[in-house]
Amino acid sequence: MSTDQKRLLLIDGHSMAYRAFYALPAENFKTSSGQPTNAIYGFASMLINLIKEEKPSHIAVAFDVSRKTFRTQLFPEYKANRASTPDEFRSQMSFVNEMIDCFGIKHFEMEGYEADDIIATFAKSAEKNGYEVLICTGDRDSFQLVNPNTTVLYPKKGVTEMSRMTPDAVLEKYGLTPAQYPDFAALRGDPSDNLPSVPGVGEKTATKWISDYGNLDKLLANAKEITGKVGDSLRANVDVIKLNRELTQLLDDLDLKVQIEDLSWLGFDSNLMSNFFEKMEIRALKERLKSLPQAGGAAAKEVSIKVSEISAEELSKLLDKYTKPIAIAFDYEEEALLGYSVATSDTEVYYVQGKKIGDWISKPQIAKYVHSAKVALKNLGLSGVESDIELLAYLCNPGSRNLSLSDLAERILGEVANSEDLFSQFDPKQAAWIFALQKELSSEVKSKGMISLYEDLEQPTLLLLSQIEEIGIAVDQIKLNQLSVHFTKIVADETSMAYKEAGHEFNVSSPKQLQVVLFDELKLPKTKKIKTGFTTDAESLEWLAGKTKHPLLKHLLRIRETSKLMTTIDGLISAVETDGRIHTNFQQTVAATGRLSSTDPNLQNIPIRTEEGRKIRDCFVAQTPYLDLLTADYSQIEMRIMAHLSDDKGLIAAFESGEDLHSTVASQVFNVEKNEVDAEMRRTIKAMSYGLAYGLSSFGLAQQLDIDPASASELMGKYFERFGGIRDYLKTVVEQARELGYTQTILGRRRYLPDLNHENRQRREIAERAALNAPIQGSAADIIKIAMLKVDSKIKSENLKSRLLLQVHDELILEVSPGEHEILSKIVKEQMSNAYELNVPLDVNIGVGKSWDLAAH
Repeated sequence: MSTDQKRLLLIDGHSMAYRAFYALPAENFKTSSGQPTNAIYGFASMLINLIKEEKPSHIAVAFDVSRKTFRTQLFPEYKANRASTPDEFRSQMSFVNEMIDCFGIKHFEMEGYEADDIIATFAKSAEKNGYEVLICTGDRDSFQLVNPNTTVLYPKKGVTEMSRMTPDAVLEKYGLTPAQYPDFAALRGDPSDNLPSVPGVGEKTATKWISDYGNLDKLLANAKEITGKVGDSLRANVDVIKLNRELTQLLDDLDLKVQIEDLSWLGFDSNLMSNFFEKMEIRALKERLKSLPQAGGAAAKEVSIKVSEISAEELSKLLDKYTKPIAIAFDYEEEALLGYSVATSDTEVYYVQGKKIGDWISKPQIAKYVHSAKVALKNLGLSGVESDIELLAYLCNPGSRNLSLSDLAERILGEVANSEDLFSQFDPKQAAWIFALQKELSSEVKSKGMISLYEDLEQPTLLLLSQIEEIGIAVDQIKLNQLSVHFTKIVADETSMAYKEAGHEFNVSSPKQLQVVLFDELKLPKTKKIKTGFTTDAESLEWLAGKTKHPLLKHLLRIRETSKLMTTIDGLISAVETDGRIHTNFQQTVAATGRLSSTDPNLQNIPIRTEEGRKIRDCFVAQTPYLDLLTADYSQIEMRIMAHLSDDKGLIAAFESGEDLHSTVASQVFNVEKNEVDAEMRRTIKAMSYGLAYGLSSFGLAQQLDIDPASASELMGKYFERFGGIRDYLKTVVEQARELGYTQTILGRRRYLPDLNHENRQRREIAERAALNAPIQGSAADIIKIAMLKVDSKIKSENLKSRLLLQVHDELILEVSPGEHEILSKIVKEQMSNAYELNVPLDVNIGVGKSWDLAAH
């Protein structure tokens, strides 16, 4: 870059980093160890854009040191209303400084002064030396620096869109010159800096006064001319206005001990930048950096993606003997294909409009990269999927709330969708993004030791899920409709009885009316205080029912419970398709632990513990020519995994004894013979054992068992005396996760928990409970997926007609073909029992029946 351009770019470091922090969602910008990077990413992206667009010859970044400056000495309340700096932001600032160094840009701070003062000093010096000055800041006080040679770049949205505040732009927006802006600000005040305004004086009045009198000094000299209440207010607040004016004025004569010529920018250090972005796991910006000058070299040419629109026939011909991997992006409206693009590299793309597609789509010998493959697997006959980008991204960051292709492309590649009229709302370049993302994400999965988890478990699970979604599960629609009528009648009857107990009619679904009835009319004990009064949620109603035994509460709880069942029934009825089956959608990339979830409808939340809930399960049936449903689930799998991970000899022995686990453990904790363990002892130990696997504290145990915290703590102490291996494991797993930033399952699946080191105790404790639970629940998810794959594979290898229908938590549900009951039961038992070798046996329960409920065991 030629240095005789003499254009100085000045950046308010804290202001712009803060805006970047709030513009980008923190959950999508973290390293694998949990270090937030959204401020770093946003600041770097802004810097690249500014350098590329403005082409400065000189650059400097100014930072605040602290909130204590000469302004706080003049006015201690200056900026005192601002919230404390978030830990997530503070943890990134040292990295922002490091990154600026890698860019080869000088940065400055000065004790007792703000970044604005440093910027004002540099701007004044640069103007004297004939420079054009650009100031990038989110602080409007900088408008006073604007002149024909100085422009403020003021962010409109995040850190990507900037308004160019020239003298004309300031005049147009405020009706004042830049020199008059601080006078106007002194009258208006500034809530963000905690500067008080003159009561009764808004922006319009402040603008009119400064415009009429020319400046603040002349206004105050003639304050007696201002009539009415605003005049009185002006005269009463002269001292406040003068102080505001002094605080608003930027200092431009600091002794910075540096010359403007020293701020010349000669390009970034490619090695330093590459290493930095690798360390921060920010790959998206590496490509964009290539368009900027490097220290000692010219800017590299940007890589462009070539898109060619061709017919389906032309594409088929091109791929006829093609043997290398391709990437495919599909354009759907709901699940109807509108078009698609195919990339043969990350720069070469072919786009086809319409739904016509060649038989190459089903050729397994052509390896294919896709994003979210299930729709194409089910509807288009897609075969040969080698990489699903969504799945790879999920393994790298299982806590991410957004794994869409556009988000991944922007976050990892720095690419933003460009929807042109030619392609409607679909950008064909998406196929090239998939190609590039496959390389990046598969490399990351390998580096984290999860490539086997992907290739041997998650990818095959994806293919199997598309198969079982297509099969669906049959339902008895007559029974479903009868249940809907039955539940409607229960709600109506219970509502009538609730009216009778209350003495009048009221809206049983209205929290406001319920509060009046319960607390004002019936004078029942108050529940937890909330903004709108007192809570009337189900938990509070149960507490009230236990405390008061008032009959109204029994009816209200029954209404709540039955209404939820009605919602479930209505969802199931509307989901039945013309084949008489429900085809749920399994979500593989939602739960951070690795578990599957089910939507449209959710078949994993159908109640099992109540009689009414079991009636719903009874509506799921085998459909001709199949005879029965077979259900198989793991017995106490979380506790078995706990025994395996902790290697606790006492717990292992309890499992190996073959006797009832909770009674055996209870006999040891309470130091009694097994035949002396009563139902309450067993219930207590069962609650504790499962609670420990889910991070239950002594306080939580006390609430669950309805005992005091001291007794719960004593009980836990006795438990750990007998099962010290569990105590040591639970302690170690949290310590290791705190050190590494993540937990791991038996197959190496990671769950990142950055809040383990958070300053906020509540957030830290939530993360600690997740660290206790994630390895156990995640390992259970791994095992049931292995089991599902092994069962399906064996059924196919034996050429059986029976088939897998659902996976619900730790349970598999299959449809049994005539004559295959015995062999299917044997296959399922063997494959599930041998899915993974723990140091305790995996116990499998199997049941067969005409419906899901009748097959329960």
